[in-house]
Amino acid sequence: MRVMVLVKATEDSEQGLTQTAWMTEMLEAMGKFNDELRNAGILLAADGLKPSSHGKRIAFDGPRRTVIDGPFAEAKELVAGFWLWEVKDMDEAVAWGRRCPNPMPGPSEIEIRPLYELADLG
Repeated sequence: MRVMVLVKATEDSEQGLTQTAWMTEMLEAMGKFNDELRNAGILLAADGLKPSSHGKRIAFDGPRRTVIDGPFAEAKELVAGFWLWEVKDMDEAVAWGRRCPNPMPGPSEIEIRPLYELADLG
């Protein structure tokens, strides 16, 4: 099964990258974690996202399209990065998620969501 692992944004991540001792340590720890995922054959893709101030949203209402410039409110509702993993089941995804270094300097969350597979679509 494939899962998308979403790194939830925080007020800190919405400020952008700042070179600090914590950032250096986190990037090193994440690099090691990504190597473990890759060596286990789990990792399909991974990347960090720039703050929402660099982003755009497109709102749909019938035939209308409205472009909304970032930044977007409520950092806790935003995504700061992601992984795409191939795992045998959700239990394996959770086990890997529990091994993940904290991606933020304070409290943070990751969210694991299964992707639809062709079999799910009947």
